[in-house]
Amino acid sequence: MPASSPTPWIVAGALLVEGAVGWPQRLSHPVVWIGGLIAMLERRWNRPEWTARPRRILGVLTVLILMVTAGGVGWSLQRLAAVSPDGLGLMLIVICGATGLAARSLFNHVRAVARPLAAGDLPTARLAVSMIVGRDVATMDEGEIAAAALESLAESFCDGVVAPVFWFVIGGLPGLFAYKAINTADSMIGHMEPRWRSFGWAAARTDDVMNWIPARIAGALIALGGWQGWRIMWRDAGKHASPNAGWPEAAMAGALRVRLGGPVRYDGVTTHRPDFGDWAPPRAHDLGRGLRVYGVACAVLMLLLIAGGFAWPR
Repeated sequence: MPASSPTPWIVAGALLVEGAVGWPQRLSHPVVWIGGLIAMLERRWNRPEWTARPRRILGVLTVLILMVTAGGVGWSLQRLAAVSPDGLGLMLIVICGATGLAARSLFNHVRAVARPLAAGDLPTARLAVSMIVGRDVATMDEGEIAAAALESLAESFCDGVVAPVFWFVIGGLPGLFAYKAINTADSMIGHMEPRWRSFGWAAARTDDVMNWIPARIAGALIALGGWQGWRIMWRDAGKHASPNAGWPEAAMAGALRVRLGGPVRYDGVTTHRPDFGDWAPPRAHDLGRGLRVYGVACAVLMLLLIAGGFAWPR
């Protein structure tokens, strides 16, 4: 197998590079390009005057276009790496793979909430948490801010770290890029509001399928942070409206011995959600504890990749 092939060791290298360096803020991230393609297709094909059936069919076509386009780019880059000198090919795979991971980015976004929250600066903490959640933040108190950040940390550990790693190992750069395209589409159009319900159906369902195994892996890794994580994860994960998000969120609630979930407001409308965990809502200091649990989960994931490299066929 060529040195440039995405073995678990190479995936671990990409995770290490992203965790150490991150993505330069001056550069446009490839996800932005994917988002531009999704927005263009949505404008052209999600016409409000059309009935649900053609919009759903065009939504399926959108998913196929995204997967073929993103997967094709990944395949081309992987082929280029395969015919390049070993060192250059390896570097290309690692750098391209790092663009699909978000371990450092996620940590930085949540830490940006934790610091002002710990200092009692609620306006700054609200602004920071608005960057990672879509709910109304204007009247959030300390506990609501901490809960929103912890829920985002847990769910995004799956979407931004575990699932990309999983598909990178399973499918190389084509699998990684296809996953990122679908996950981006789900975040943009995979909603239940009337505008997106039909057109975004395929994106949401495909994202559910692609995250099914990674979500359970992510929950297990988070549960390592506290013995209650396993109990709450098994008991409460199924309460979530999503077939996947409940696993890492319930595991985080149990690991930290806090209560997550509950009512939230979106665009002035309150949405009632089930509770995860048996304890009090989180406080500012629990956000720092959550980041430590996240760090342990990332470290264990890295160790699993390194160990998996020994068993990977050469």
